[in-house]
Amino acid sequence: TSPTKLDQDFTKELKTKDWKTEADVMAALGKLGHTAEHLAIYDDVDLVRQKLETCAPDVLFNLVEQFKKKPGFDQNIVSFFEMQDLPFTGCGSTGLTLCKHKGISKKILHYHGIHVPHFVVIPRGQRIGRPKQLKLPVLVKPVKEEASYGISQASFVQNEEQFRERVAFIHEKYNSDAIAEEYIEGRELYVSIMGNVRLTVFPIRELVFREVPPNEPKIATYNAKWDEEYRKRWGLENHFAEDLDPALVTKIQETCKDIYRLLTIDGYARIDLRLAPENKLYFIEANPNPILADDEDFALAAGKAGLAYPQLIERIVRQGMNTVRDLYARPKFANADLQIATEKNVHSPLERHCPRAARDLAEVFD
Repeated sequence: TSPTKLDQDFTKELKTKDWKTEADVMAALGKLGHTAEHLAIYDDVDLVRQKLETCAPDVLFNLVEQFKKKPGFDQNIVSFFEMQDLPFTGCGSTGLTLCKHKGISKKILHYHGIHVPHFVVIPRGQRIGRPKQLKLPVLVKPVKEEASYGISQASFVQNEEQFRERVAFIHEKYNSDAIAEEYIEGRELYVSIMGNVRLTVFPIRELVFREVPPNEPKIATYNAKWDEEYRKRWGLENHFAEDLDPALVTKIQETCKDIYRLLTIDGYARIDLRLAPENKLYFIEANPNPILADDEDFALAAGKAGLAYPQLIERIVRQGMNTVRDLYARPKFANADLQIATEKNVHSPLERHCPRAARDLAEVFD
């Protein structure tokens, strides 16, 4: 929605399905006694500056997903908040940037001993060919898109011809580099986690493929996530993971905490994993600032842990107000998430956040 004025009334839009997250968050903030105003910036970041000339908010509740219709610009909006020393909720720009690129995030985690599928990134303009060490079948998808955008059943590639066709399709259709990664057969797990220093991992969610034939690939495609008719037809359901051994749950929790920290995530995130036979875990991707609607995986997982939706929103607000955005330099408070930080917000370069990650990033672009 393109705002026509700074204080435009979005009451009508907040009643629509597309604005459910915004409506749920605003309703929760009201129940908590906070005074909140909705600011839609669309493709004009100067609206933030104009708004700040008329008020001094305690915190900006960041629900930006794209800018100028480009999801890749959400971290740039957060960078603006950081440069202006504005307190905001959710993940900082470094974590958003590292998680956005599926190849970079996997390279960093593989370096630190986290299992990832074998993969290759095929840039636009480069000759399309599959490295011999990359075994078929593979999944081919845009390297930076979110919410399974660009993922369909055609992403499942079993031969050279399909590989070339799908990579070319991603290059042309999405104007994006492509990533091809080994298909991992197993359970699709979603792990919600929040915190800055002291982390909380919520009960594990799972995407279950009830009506998909055993010999068919089980892929979290765009339709599998967002098309209700498609989900009903194939018996796709998101629910809490069952029959996980307690020791395995602990392993998953600790692995996800490591992933969260290595990718310099703060605020809140959802980590997507594949649990292969023999309980081997594979990292698929990290999603900082996942959807916060009260009926989505993150809020449902928090609720299962005893954190009702308004209290979840309150905790996100407190974290945003109190965050010192330097994961490695800030003091280790006994109860860090609830401490009021007296230091001025620090926004260090990646070398200070995580020297190893900085070296990995340099290797990717060399």
